[in-house]
Amino acid sequence: MIHNKSVLAIIPARGGSKGIPRKNIMNLCGNPLIAWPIQAAKGSIYVDRVILSTDDPEIADKATQQGAEVPFLRPSELATDTATSVSVIEHAIEFLSRQGDQYDYCVFLEPTSPLTDANDVNQALHSLDSKRDIADAIVGVSKVVSSHPVFDVRIDSNGLIRPFLDKGFVSPTRRQDLDELYFFEGSLYISDTRVLLAQRRFYHDRTLAYMVPKWKSFEIDDFVDFVCVEAIMNNLDKIRGREQ
Repeated sequence: MIHNKSVLAIIPARGGSKGIPRKNIMNLCGNPLIAWPIQAAKGSIYVDRVILSTDDPEIADKATQQGAEVPFLRPSELATDTATSVSVIEHAIEFLSRQGDQYDYCVFLEPTSPLTDANDVNQALHSLDSKRDIADAIVGVSKVVSSHPVFDVRIDSNGLIRPFLDKGFVSPTRRQDLDELYFFEGSLYISDTRVLLAQRRFYHDRTLAYMVPKWKSFEIDDFVDFVCVEAIMNNLDKIRGREQ
């Protein structure tokens, strides 16, 4: 709990995966992928309960071995490529509500962002709870650097490049002169539960930004991503040492 407000963590992990088959139970640095968000949630000083939502019995078994609860198997219609995260969250919250369990905050952690840790969950929850006068949710964002839209181009029908921002080709822009932009990096979502159910989204006018460094913003969508995250995990001491 945080200031007498209960906190539920939900981790989604369906059985199907096109980019990497059985991705959610692949071994990443000694643990199945789903173990990392479970550890982050269970390691938080504020999270009261950790639920994993899956349609797959094998994933459910591995999740319980890691300490998560799997009180149901997700319906097949919520385990498709088109099923939304919010629909998965709604299903879990409604199931628990029928059991008489309700929570003030909902934390949503995806296995595809295994670099999120308990400290991130703690800091984000503390930030949100301390700013409830202006915010109902908080999401992870990371600074745009090499992919800033000023460096993007379109390709016309003749194969010629055209500036994406339609300002014509001007003298090269220095990165330090650009306005700072950020992107939704997908590692962490937290919301007041009632507001989440009403809005059916984490992103709205009362959403705070939780700053995530570049190295933590990697998401595992394909095998190259997996290799990159594995390399980061194997070099965490070096990375953290350079941040100090």
